[in-house]
Parts: sequence; C-alpha cells; structure tokens
Amino acid sequence: MKLPAHTALLGLALTVWLPANAITVEASPPAAKEPAQEPKTKEADTLAAENKLEAERLTRATNPMRAEITRLKLERELLTEKLALESAKRQASLQDTLAKMEAEKEHLAEEGELSKVRADKLANELKAAQTEAALEISKLQNDVARIEATDKRAKFADAKPVFLKNPLKENGILVVSDRRIPLNGLITEATADYVTSRIQYWDNKDRELPIFLVIDSSPGGSVMAGYRILKAMESSDAPVYVVVKSFAASMAAAITTLAKESYAYPNAVILHHQISSVVMAQLNLTEQREFHEESQRWWVRLGKPVASKMGITPDEFIKKMYLHSSNGNWSEFGEQAKELKWVNHIVNGIDETSFTKDPDSLDTPKPTKATTVAEDTDASGHPFMWLPHLNPMDVYFLYNADGYYRLR
Repeated sequence: MKLPAHTALLGLALTVWLPANAITVEASPPAAKEPAQEPKTKEADTLAAENKLEAERLTRATNPMRAEITRLKLERELLTEKLALESAKRQASLQDTLAKMEAEKEHLAEEGELSKVRADKLANELKAAQTEAALEISKLQNDVARIEATDKRAKFADAKPVFLKNPLKENGILVVSDRRIPLNGLITEATADYVTSRIQYWDNKDRELPIFLVIDSSPGGSVMAGYRILKAMESSDAPVYVVVKSFAASMAAAITTLAKESYAYPNAVILHHQISSVVMAQLNLTEQREFHEESQRWWVRLGKPVASKMGITPDEFIKKMYLHSSNGNWSEFGEQAKELKWVNHIVNGIDETSFTKDPDSLDTPKPTKATTVAEDTDASGHPFMWLPHLNPMDVYFLYNADGYYRLR
C-alpha cells in the first residue's frame, strides 16, 4: 500500500505486515527545528491527526488479514501436531511391529536351536542304533561265516590223496589217487570225449604217476568210441590203469584186458563175446554181407589183441566163448578172469584216496553218462533204452542179452 507523500513530514515510521508481503512506511528523519511559527504548528497538528487516522484506518483494514494469518498459523500448527501425532502413532506401531518381529525372531531362533538340538539328539540316537545294529549284523555275519566255514571244512576229509607209482600194496589194497576217471554206462562218443580229455590232462600234469580208469559197471558200446579210449591210454606217457568194481562187458571188457595194468574185485564180472551189433534196419543179402564183413574187420582189431594176450588165436577164442555159453557170452568172476589174463590183479580192497570231499556236495563230479541216450517203454510195457545213432562204419560192441538197448 502506498501512503501519501505528506506523511514523510510527520517524522513518524509506520510498518504494516501483510500475509504475502510486508509494507513498511518509514518517515524521513525530522527536519531541523525551525523557529516556531504559528501557522506551521497548526498544519503539523492537522497532519498528525490525519496520520493517526490513516493509521487507525490501516489497522482496521489489516486486522482481518492478521486474523487470517493467525488462523492459518494455528491451522498449520494443528496440522503439524496432527502429522506429528500420526507419525508418532506410526512410529509406535512400527516399533511395536518390530518388537513383535524381534520377539518372533528370537522365538524362531530358540525353536531352531531346540530343533537342532533335537535333530542332533535323534542323529546321535540313530548313529548309536546303527552302530549297535552294525555290530549285531557283524557278529551274526561272523557267526554265519564261521558256521559256513565249519560246514565247508566238515565236507573235506583230513586225509589227502595218496600218489603211488606202484598203487597195489602187499596186503592187496589198491590205492587210487585223484588222478581217476569214471567210466560207467554205455560207451558213446560223449563218453570218449569225457575220458580222453581227462587222460590227456592228467598226462600233461604228471607223466609218471598212474591214471586210473574206474569202471563200476559198463555193458560196452560203440567200438569207435572204445577204440579212441584205448588209443588215448596207449599214447599216454603216464600209465593208465583200469579198475573194475562190478561189471565190464564187451567193449569195456576189451578196454580192461588191453590196459597196461588192470585190477578187479574177486566178485567183479568181466564178459567177452564176439562183436554183437544191434541191427533194427531191414538189410538185403548184400548189405548183410557187407555188415558182416565190417563187423569182422572190427573183430580182428579188437578180438585178436585180446586173444593174443590170452595166448590163443582169435578162432580159439571164439570156440571157447561158445563152450562156456550157448550164446557166446563168456563171463568170469575176477579170479578166473585173472587166470585167463583178462585182468592183471585181484584186489582185496580199493582205497579211494581222491574222495576227500563230501560226495553229496553239489559240485562233486557226477559219473559220466551218454546224454543222448533216452529211456522209453514199448507196446508191452517193457522199458528199453534208445541207442544213439552211430557214425558211419561204426558198430556196437555191446552186451544186450535182454534187448534193453535198441536202435531207432
């Protein structure tokens, strides 16, 4: 607000504060006092009165503004207080929340520590249980191992195989080592494979100690297979001795008689006869003649060496066969077989030193048999055994009095 210029003469200063800005009215310093003059005094009084009046009017005019300013200040202070109150409330709420969170954190930490302690306890208990179980299992395993070892040990005899270059003792006991090969049942190509491979093995292992071919019971069989066994026996550096315990007929008898050394029980039966092949096929006269000639050629190869060992001719051998039996099957017990030179020695007993393991053990070698032989029953209900097919030029040198063995 701009004041009249003559107010400067009053020597007064007036300051008015407004809301947005301030208006300051400042009078000039009073002029030097002049000598009093009557008219000027009047004028000064008039001006002073006017200034006072103007100041009052200005005061009245600015009162609403000052009141508005005061109101606004109060509102501002109120708003500031409210904001401060809200801030304080929020701060208190935040602190309360933080306090709760801190308490929850501490609680969770305590729970975690407690859970860890519990887990450690359970882990220790589990380890203790596992250790105890492991110890118990180890103890049981040791017990089982001890029992198994004891059981396995019990399946072995304390004795060891005895190896003698001269196996027949003065008391008539034959000592058989583990260099033994069983020869039982029908002699086939499979039998020859089994026997010859073992002769070669034992010969390669030791070329001086005897090998024992042990016959419990054999009716004979293929001449080709039997001849392979004889040649393996002859070509072995280690001597191959044949031992007959019960029965050796036909091809098995030829193997026994032609061995370097042979042994038999007194009651063992050895049976010789001519080559007697089983023929089921229909043959014409020419085929029959050819078959007879082929059989005769085999007889020369097998019958002649046996007759020669006996000190007689093949024909004399055949005559003697039929003198002892109408069917030509000449059988003798061990003592008579020794006198006829079919066997070299009669034994009072046989010491099988190779049986150092329980025979009932699963891995005990089983007696050899021709796996191609199958048993059947004929129309009359009589059992019989099918003979395996022979190789060309082969014949059966077989004792077959009851017709048990048959060709297909």
